[in-house]
Amino acid sequence: MNPPTIPSPLTASAEHVDAAPSNFLRAIIDRDLANGTYRGRIDRDGRPLPPVVTRFPPEPNGYLHVGHAKSICLNFGIARDYDAHGGARCHMRFDDTNPTKEGQEYVDSILDVVQWLGFSWEHQGRSHVYYASDYFETLYAFAEMLIAHGCAYVDSQDADTIRATRGSLTEAGLASPFRERSAEENLALFRAMRAGKFADGEQVLRAKIDMAAPNVVMRDPVLYRVRHAYHHRTENRWCIYPMYDFTHCVSDALESVTHSLCTLEFENNRPLYNWILTQLCELGALPPPLPKQYEFARLNLTHAITSKRKLLTLVEENHVEGWDDPRMPTLVGLRRRGFTPESIRLFCERIGVAKADSWIEMAVLDQALRDDLEPKAPRATVVLRPLKLIIDNFLEGHHEACVAPVHAARSELGQRSFQFTRELWIEQEDFMEVPSKGFFRLSPGNRVRLRYGFVIECIGCDKDEQGQVVAVHAHYFVDSKSGTAGSDLYKVKGNIHWVSAAQAVSTEVRLYAPLFMDAQPDTSERNFVASLNPHSKEVVHAYAEPSLAQALPEQHFQFERHGYFVADRVDTQPGRLIFNRTVSLKDSRHK
Repeated sequence: MNPPTIPSPLTASAEHVDAAPSNFLRAIIDRDLANGTYRGRIDRDGRPLPPVVTRFPPEPNGYLHVGHAKSICLNFGIARDYDAHGGARCHMRFDDTNPTKEGQEYVDSILDVVQWLGFSWEHQGRSHVYYASDYFETLYAFAEMLIAHGCAYVDSQDADTIRATRGSLTEAGLASPFRERSAEENLALFRAMRAGKFADGEQVLRAKIDMAAPNVVMRDPVLYRVRHAYHHRTENRWCIYPMYDFTHCVSDALESVTHSLCTLEFENNRPLYNWILTQLCELGALPPPLPKQYEFARLNLTHAITSKRKLLTLVEENHVEGWDDPRMPTLVGLRRRGFTPESIRLFCERIGVAKADSWIEMAVLDQALRDDLEPKAPRATVVLRPLKLIIDNFLEGHHEACVAPVHAARSELGQRSFQFTRELWIEQEDFMEVPSKGFFRLSPGNRVRLRYGFVIECIGCDKDEQGQVVAVHAHYFVDSKSGTAGSDLYKVKGNIHWVSAAQAVSTEVRLYAPLFMDAQPDTSERNFVASLNPHSKEVVHAYAEPSLAQALPEQHFQFERHGYFVADRVDTQPGRLIFNRTVSLKDSRHK
């Protein structure tokens, strides 16, 4: 059965985001601070540890997406806020235990995007960037310790057999025939695994817990596997690699993390997290107090997917133009689209931190950007679909200076200037030869005001051989110039924007729409690729006012009437202006 379609009771829209978003995790931290749970600790070098230590631990196997932004803002945001009240820090840690899918390209991208979002892993003059691969030797020693004390064993069954004998929610698993090997035999086999004497999949190390445990995760999970593969940091020094469940909790403990915050899909793994740490603590390998894992709802955004595997499919099958395609929900894609760090942080703050999964409408993210850019983005006039307008009674070669505010609400930003000339560009949709009811823009015999310019009256149009309008003709009224005495005596209903054909700057504008037509493309029965929007990108040749000629990559503007745009950070070059529409002036998708 399919999940409810949008809107649903568990869907947050731009109009229904809680004014005071919840964050139950801060209540937990406040409780631990009040109880002194992690007070008075020192690190291995004898330095005092803060009572709150969080971490952001992505696997460097792809580019981070908007769902990761929630975790980044949560973990680094908690550290930032609590550091002012007793001390806190957040670690940047890479879970690099799967060498076949990871690489330095992803590491660099992740570091860059975390900093772009406005966060730092620096604390009191020290950097806190860590890698799980830094702990390979320690993890191996801890694994040997578990083996020596009968808490782990080497299993010679293949992966399919282990999976088939794991059992189900209603049936207990079957014990491996190798489960009762002696500690000495297991240690010898494990050391042989490290020495490269076995092929991939030939042996694994499993925790020895309970094959009848109600939680399937606890049925002797695999802790190590053989994998002869080059690692981007440790190169060929290892041919066995620890599993995530073993690596993650131990890494937390080694880094003195206090609150290990992860999404709800790891809730079932929490008992294993606690089991591993408890065993190692009782064996004297780890000191108390141990880290605690807490789960929060992941971010599910409509009209988007956040599966790295599926995002990779979009890239590899050329459905998009790369990881930073502005239609992608990756953070590099959102950045190129024109989303600001402030807007993404505001979005994450507004949706809050909950215990139950829900769907957040894309409109909530869009509105956060509008709210960020509205007070600071300079205004500009751009004609996206140009139609020539000829002012027949305006002298050829003459020009009239016009001015407009850079931002109507911020006089300190000054004014921008441009010229009124005989030939102008206007929007195609601003002219109708036979106007429909309620159309107050240009039509034969009708008057409109050219914004910041003059009032004009349409007198006709030119057509090509196919009957398409190629130019509009009008007369202007000399005493109607905006801002001059008497101009307000002209009463017109239409007000349209324009640019001088002689002065206009030619530019490419990319208009983006949601990548997927379905609100929940990742949960429908059909393949998510079938939901791709064939009209998610439109490229138009536009004309802009002269002030945009000096626009720099990643500079934001509000194109009056059209929305918020950004100069493309990759393709914009001197003499080549390319703008991406980030978001419209208002949400019209459900109108």
